[in-house]
Amino acid sequence: MEIEVAIADLTEEQKAKFGDYIEFWNAATDTFYEEANPAGVDAAQITEALRVTFQGWYNSEEDDFEGRTCFTRSLTESDTPVPFSKKDKQVCGFLYLRSLRTGSRALSLERGSLLDIILRLKVVRPQMWEDTITTLADYSVASDPDLGISGVLESINTALKKYVPKEWGIEPHLKVSNLTREHLRKVITAFIATGEGSHAAPFYRQGTGTINMLVLAMLSQIAEDKQNVIFAMEEPETAIPPYAQKRIVHEIRKLASQTIFTSHSPYVLEEFALDETVVLGRDDKGVLAKRAIALPDSVKPKRYRQEFRTRFCEGLLARRILVAQGATEAAAFPVVCRRLSELKPDTYSSLEALGICTIDAGSQNSIPDMAKLYGELGKRVFAICDKQDAANKALIEAQVELLLMHDEKGFEDLVLKNTTEEALKRFAKLVDWPPHLAAKYPDVEASASDALRDYFGWRKANWGIADFLAQCSEAEIPAWLREACIAVKDNCAPAPAAAVGGAPVEPGAGADAAN
Repeated sequence: MEIEVAIADLTEEQKAKFGDYIEFWNAATDTFYEEANPAGVDAAQITEALRVTFQGWYNSEEDDFEGRTCFTRSLTESDTPVPFSKKDKQVCGFLYLRSLRTGSRALSLERGSLLDIILRLKVVRPQMWEDTITTLADYSVASDPDLGISGVLESINTALKKYVPKEWGIEPHLKVSNLTREHLRKVITAFIATGEGSHAAPFYRQGTGTINMLVLAMLSQIAEDKQNVIFAMEEPETAIPPYAQKRIVHEIRKLASQTIFTSHSPYVLEEFALDETVVLGRDDKGVLAKRAIALPDSVKPKRYRQEFRTRFCEGLLARRILVAQGATEAAAFPVVCRRLSELKPDTYSSLEALGICTIDAGSQNSIPDMAKLYGELGKRVFAICDKQDAANKALIEAQVELLLMHDEKGFEDLVLKNTTEEALKRFAKLVDWPPHLAAKYPDVEASASDALRDYFGWRKANWGIADFLAQCSEAEIPAWLREACIAVKDNCAPAPAAAVGGAPVEPGAGADAAN
């Protein structure tokens, strides 16, 4: 593997540092100036630039991957490649942070820690080393007789005098020895108060969120002192509350001319406009690709922002999407799959285990557009809905891999007509009936089907029918729902189908009809 990088707009410090490897960049053509005309570099569009090359390869003897970064000119003009060192990278503004390692070292004085970098950028040479070593050299450890150590040392001293002249061993005592700056760098760290009290704990003992926030605060110090800095930090929102995540986004965007965030947090993602957001994902062959978000005509930007957390964000982060016709289907179908997977895990699987995110389309007419939105982002898209007319059914099938469509006019009808009377009566006993339905149906067990129809209508989109399905046995769950669960599992478990547009699952057709 070989990657070549060009670094343009060099500062005076960089020009002086890398003078032997400077080349010239033509900003008008975005190419290096290579003409045999030295006077041409005086043109306004020609500026100094630096070219570096990363080389990576597999070492079969060591069974490991190796890599190096070198000045590109040294690869052709020198006998041996000249490495582009870590210090060189920092001069060019690159500072890669691994949060756990950096967090545990950030406020120590080890070489390369954030505190060490800040001190060097501010040209501060700590004068503490000599003073600390001198102070510790004069300190006797455990000299207090109450500790019991001094008595032992005195008895050793008495025994020693029996065998050697007294000037050979004079009063053994404990002291800190062999201290160097490197020892101090490793053991000295900052202590931070852990609340409103005065108790302080070592920096590395703090929580992950506290460490991340302190690391970001120190990064801002580095960026303010050295403007050409590029930071790479993985998921800075980890273990940080939502309000702090938003503050991080705004503070870093104010601090830097360009920022790149990779995040799974809806509180971070919603702070960026559509044209500032791309979705990254790998295809079945492992190729990484980015896709811009293009809203369909039926989804206005205002609706996208208002419903981002509840409807859109989870879909952007998932690989498989189930677009449900409404809130009832969106709430009930995942519950059915989860319940069946608990009863017969070898036959069924929950949607969560399959990596499927359920999205409420809001209406049957919105299903095609919502499915198209996620399909264009490289997601595998399924849909579940009531019986549709031929035109809308065709629109949905054109955008989804699998269409789960039953023959009833509503999800409530599907359940009430295809479950058992025993299940209805059992659930009727469990329901906390609202006054108006309790008055209408004084004996709910005798009229369980009609009473629950009104109850499900009253609690529509409020988990009423989902609660019913969650307490059913396998036999009490309608056959169409059982077959739909199997169809979804079969479509996710094997290799993904290449074609788009699957046949709908008809009641009683069996799992094979879904493929």
